[in-house]
Amino acid sequence: MKRQKILLVESSEVIVAGLERLLENSDFEITAHLPSAEGLAEHVLQTKATMLIINPSLLGADAALTIHHLSTSYPNMAIIGLAHAYHAPSVLRMFSTLIDINDNQRQIETKLKTAAEEQQSHLAPASTGKDYELSQREKDVLVLVAKGLMNKEIADKLHLSIHTVITHRKNITHKTDIKSVAGLTVYALLNHLIDEDDIL
Repeated sequence: MKRQKILLVESSEVIVAGLERLLENSDFEITAHLPSAEGLAEHVLQTKATMLIINPSLLGADAALTIHHLSTSYPNMAIIGLAHAYHAPSVLRMFSTLIDINDNQRQIETKLKTAAEEQQSHLAPASTGKDYELSQREKDVLVLVAKGLMNKEIADKLHLSIHTVITHRKNITHKTDIKSVAGLTVYALLNHLIDEDDIL
């Protein structure tokens, strides 16, 4: 994996210094740091970051909407949450992964590596042909996944067994080549299966 350029958006200098120290001998390099989300889009363009690590608290009330716009505007960039306070599940679902304030170096590197690999798999050309088209039931499951429901809740809502829901989710992942809930949520938004209001 080539070295990943990270744009870090975090107001705490202690946390910034700690992340820089933990990642200094890894495949990940913090190339720019912003203490607030002001001018974020311009900085993404300037830095050519392949990863964005951001404290959701700095995004304000429209955090989920902002993350959605970033995901669609910069599809080559993995967006990672840096969580050290409570945030609404609808916001946290939008991130490729979450770094917790208590994560150790190995956990952080593993999460970043997984996010980078998943981002690359999203960009890989999807299979063409009949198998790629989601069935109506798969779309129903996808919508509920994007809304944050767990397998048991989806099963109850659609009157299916959990085993059937898991099978549908495997098929959705296979057909879309998207493994993360955040990626599936963006897919559902881009394909007009859900509205932005559904995830806020």
